[in-house]
Amino acid sequence: MERFTISMDDQLFEQFDTVAQARGYVNRSEAIRDLVREYLENARLQKDNKGYCIATLSYIFNHHERDLASQVTSAHHHHHDLTLSSMHVHMDHDNCLEVVILRGTVQDVRKFANQVIATNGVRHGKLHIVPIDLVQESHAHSSVPHIHGTPMT
Repeated sequence: MERFTISMDDQLFEQFDTVAQARGYVNRSEAIRDLVREYLENARLQKDNKGYCIATLSYIFNHHERDLASQVTSAHHHHHDLTLSSMHVHMDHDNCLEVVILRGTVQDVRKFANQVIATNGVRHGKLHIVPIDLVQESHAHSSVPHIHGTPMT
């Protein structure tokens, strides 16, 4: 394991320590490692739009909006190859939350998420992407190849 020293002004150091402790980090090293991992993932996502990812798409919408639920459902059916799972929660009389787990190329997942989030009546949409390497393996009990995703680090 490599070690390195970081210099920063006192105010930035105090802010970092406060946030790291509030998030439950027991030491600064792990907080820094997570920041570096996030930085590297973001850099890869900026550079490699065709790599694979697993993602969560969450959004809130008013189910009373005209044809909104059918438009969103139709978008999901047109991109059924990306959707692994979804959950629908009734938040109150008018609003629903949907959380969708997606897997595919970064480009396809972003395009789909943007389509859903841009649908008139969808509010508070958020996409979280985790880049993965796909490894295709055959299992002894099946002749069908299985695809396993491994998070990039």
